[in-house]
Order: sequence, then C-alpha cells, then structure tokens
Amino acid sequence: MIKKIGIACIVATLLVGCTGNRSGKTGSHLGANEDGDQLEEASWGTDSTGRDLFLLVGTYTEKGGSEGIYLYRFNGETGESDSLGMVEADNPSYLTLSPDEKFVYAVSEKDGKRSAVHAFTFNKRQGRLEPLNSQPVNSDGPCYITIDSRGKNIHTANYGGGSISSIRVEEDGSLAQGTLVMSFRGSGPDAKRQESPHVHSVRYTPDGQFLFAADLGTDKLYRFEVNDTPFEGQPALRESSYSEWELPPETGPRHFDFHPDGGRYMYLLGELSGEVIVFDYHRGALQQKQVIQADSIGARGSADIHVSPDGRFLYASNRLQADGIAIFAIDPDEGTLTRVGYQLTAEHPRNFVITPNGDYLLVGGRNDDKVQVFAVDKETGLLTDTGKDIRVAQPACLKFATLK
Repeated sequence: MIKKIGIACIVATLLVGCTGNRSGKTGSHLGANEDGDQLEEASWGTDSTGRDLFLLVGTYTEKGGSEGIYLYRFNGETGESDSLGMVEADNPSYLTLSPDEKFVYAVSEKDGKRSAVHAFTFNKRQGRLEPLNSQPVNSDGPCYITIDSRGKNIHTANYGGGSISSIRVEEDGSLAQGTLVMSFRGSGPDAKRQESPHVHSVRYTPDGQFLFAADLGTDKLYRFEVNDTPFEGQPALRESSYSEWELPPETGPRHFDFHPDGGRYMYLLGELSGEVIVFDYHRGALQQKQVIQADSIGARGSADIHVSPDGRFLYASNRLQADGIAIFAIDPDEGTLTRVGYQLTAEHPRNFVITPNGDYLLVGGRNDDKVQVFAVDKETGLLTDTGKDIRVAQPACLKFATLK
C-alpha cells in the first residue's frame, strides 16, 4: 500500500567538517603490501586478461584485528588476490565509489559525534587510498552509503538514528559542509528490533530519478524524487515527493536490488522475515507480485541481496543459523523466483559481491575473519568454494573497481 504523507522531521544542520585526516591515520601500510614494501608505481598494473579488478574491503575495527579499508588486486581469471595495502578508518562498515571511481566514500558506523562519512582519493596507478576529508553525519549508526550517478550527492542510511543524511560532494571529490538529516517516526511489532525506525539502506533507481530507503524498524519503504539541479543549500531530494509503502508486519526490510534489465523488477530482502519480496517497478511505482522464503529456518538474520549481472539468478545471504546464501533462478519473462540451491558460507555473511562478468561471488564472513571466493556456474547459478580465501578481520563490505 502506498501513502503520501509528510516526513516526520527534516532538519538542515550546518556542521563544520574536518579537512585532512579525520578518517584516521594514514598508516605505514598505505600503498604498501603486508610486509611494508612500497609498491612501484604502475608496476603491478599490467592485466593481460582484461579481467582483473580492485577489491575494496570495509571492516569493523572496534573489536580489534582490523584497522580500516583494505585494498586488493583480484585476478578475474584465477580467483586469487594480492594485498595492496590499507588505509586506517574507524568502523568503515559500508563503502561506495564515485561514478568515475576516482574517489571512495565510507561511513564510520559509530554514534554521536564519531559518526561520519570519510572521503578518499583513489590513486589506481599506485594502488592506494588517500584520506581527503570528512563530514559528520549528525545521526547515529550510519550503516549504508550511496552516491548519485553524477557524483554530486551522497546519502547514508542511519540505523541507530532512524534517518537519512545527505551530503553534497565538491568538484574535487571532497565532502561539502552542511548535512541535511531526514528523520522518521514509527515502530513495528517486534519490541526488540522494531521499537523505532531503523533505516538500513538507501539506493537510487537505475534511471536515477528516485531514491528508495528500507526501514527495518517500521516495515516500510520510503521513496523520494530526485532534485536534478539543486542550488547550493537546497536538498538533493524533493521533500514534497515523499511516499511510502507498507510491508507485511515483521518483514524488517534491509537491502534491495534491481534487475539489470532496465530495473523493471525490485527484489527486497526482509531481515526478520527471511523473505524476498518481488516487485514490478516502473517510474517510481512498485507492484508486489511474489513473496518467497530465503531463510527457511527462521533465524531472523537475513542480510544482503544481489542479482547476477546477466539477470538470470538472485542471491540472498542469511546469518545467525545455517549461515549461507540462498540461490534463486529468475523467470526471464515475469521476474519471479524459483529457489534452486543453498550454499553454506563462513559465519555471518553480512555482505557479498559478484564480479562484473559473473564468474565469481565473494562473501565477507565477518565472524570468521575472511572473504570467501566462490566460482559461479552460469548455467545453474550454483556456487563452488574455490578455497582461495582472503584473510581479513571483520569484513563488512566488499566493492569492486576497474584497474583503469
């Protein structure tokens, strides 16, 4: 059901950001391998196959063992990885790249004044990230970050604050001062998990005209129209266009993905229900067409969801019990799902990513301190563990980037 109502609270907060290295010390590992040897400029950059990628791994640092964002070169032919170094950051649990991949932006998933977005320049030639500047989120627990197709506006989903923060991006890739915060109201039937709004993800539609947000705490999807040409100080999202969809009680919407064929289907994963909800999508409108189980044992810990690049399969991760990934075939005409398999993984698969060519699926096993590399059977969608694990403490977010 769709409703058009006013947002509970929209706050424009002008906050003075901190330039330079608020995101953390540069560290001796930056631009070096794990032995501390400096990398020669572009000496590693030859890719005879054209299939190699950068792999960026955001982590949780508060429990120790991890220090920030880790950078690897991933061999798209063999599935092997080489460490290129790291940059220190505080709890960089989710990352996004600018459209031209010259900049990386990371949340600092903390509360109060320590919650922030950090900007980094991405020097691909040297294989290194360099701190650029930071801006406060002005809300608690930012856990997801996205950027528009022009690289001009960043939005974070703030789980603890039940809000969305918006920050403008300057021409040099740095984060502008001034943070717009949109807060929501409401609750859900689960007294422990849904006592208040918990916005868990924000994403633009494939056409870039709308931004959707999933609120685990209220069982709702929010939608905003995009302001294509905002003047300085104006919001990037049209406040008057706010709409919401009510989902079944205790769905706990967490992450969602669009079909690569023009985004004509949206797939939403409920963390609490363990269900995938399939929608027809057209010009900002959603029509529910299917609900199918991803977590069949009721662990209430479903996490991440992605459609394969060829649009033939969908994958959804589950945590807390029988940790693994549910595998679905996608009907090419209707977009509906048929479950075809289940792949056990390392403990707590919070996030995963698929290579652009669809050959590999990498899973961050947070509690087992490793990233697993699975080969994808493109005919069946099933996964095979290659055993080529990447050892990194508390992996929380995986992103690929091209070498060039």
